[in-house]
Amino acid sequence: MAAYNKFDQFVEDLAHKVHDLGSDQLKVALCATASAPVAANEVLLDLTEITYTNLSTTDITLNSSGQTGGTYTLSLVDLTLSASGGAVEAFQYVVVYNDTPAATPTDPLISWFDYGSSLTLNDGESLTIDFASDGGPNGNLLTLQ
Repeated sequence: MAAYNKFDQFVEDLAHKVHDLGSDQLKVALCATASAPVAANEVLLDLTEITYTNLSTTDITLNSSGQTGGTYTLSLVDLTLSASGGAVEAFQYVVVYNDTPAATPTDPLISWFDYGSSLTLNDGESLTIDFASDGGPNGNLLTLQ
């Protein structure tokens, strides 16, 4: 299981209406072991991503977004990353970010998963990111109370 971490700036971005988690396009970015994200990172440009040659889509699909009894949950559909036409560069971190905001800050970061060691997808291999069980709180990418 991957370890779940959130970016500190995400909390402020929520308060300043940067995210509309019910409709914005969320994506994943992949970072190598030597390029670990840290909680102080704010936007995608703060990270060093791997190259995405031979990798399938990084777009995330929303499962549900809403609140019940004052608790908001964001649930995402599992994302399968697949290598086709060759291997995908090694990575250890899967970062969730918002690809929608056009104004500054662009591509604000939300959270990341640390898989504990480097992963490589060879041609024809895939990795399914289960946003709920890969460390997300309470079976969701995030829960706010």
